Amino acid sequence: MTLLQERLFAMQDKQYAAFQSKLTPGVPVESFIGIRVPVLRKFAKEFTKEAECEDFLHQLPHEYYDENMLHGLLISEVKDYKECIRLTDKFLPFVDNWAVCDIMSPKVFAKHKKELLAKIKTWSKSSYVYTCRFGIETLMSHYLDKDFKAEYLEIPASVRSEEYYVKMMVAWFFATALAKQWDATIPYIEQNRLAPWTRTTRPSKKPSRATESRSNRRNICGP
Repeated sequence: MTLLQERLFAMQDKQYAAFQSKLTPGVPVESFIGIRVPVLRKFAKEFTKEAECEDFLHQLPHEYYDENMLHGLLISEVKDYKECIRLTDKFLPFVDNWAVCDIMSPKVFAKHKKELLAKIKTWSKSSYVYTCRFGIETLMSHYLDKDFKAEYLEIPASVRSEEYYVKMMVAWFFATALAKQWDATIPYIEQNRLAPWTRTTRPSKKPSRATESRSNRRNICGP
């Protein structure tokens, strides 16, 4: 066991490990240490200041799910855009579940929208499940508000995958897009321009802001 792993096990919550393993199918039960996300976030912020952090980011693959979660959190804290992209590209092929994928949210991305869009297009076309999912999620996080362009909807709409976690990310994207960019998004629903597996209903009118996000996600994703 490495010194870092000893530190991670010191934060272990076995009940949480059992709970998290049930939410993350496909990941071996024995790979869960059981560190609650707020605790791991706090540790990640402190760990970025340590010399060992850089070494850890180059040690792939990791043994434990919680190490991968830590890796994703550390990448999210990288302030140099080019370095962040380099580390992200190196890590994504090793991501094997939705939780690790979704915890990555690099803050520096918000300052580099132009360059980031090209990476999103590349990630979204990837045959790696969670690389594709990450690309679509990044598009959803950064391009559905003031930087939105209707043409961006074609990126997730063109995805063809039989992978459940890709399908659900596309559905989540369009549910969010309906809430934020109704006029541009509704034609994709009404004209059946999404992949056949995307479950939809056809809303007859724009919902109120109070209910649109919840109802649209239900309509797109199903129960």
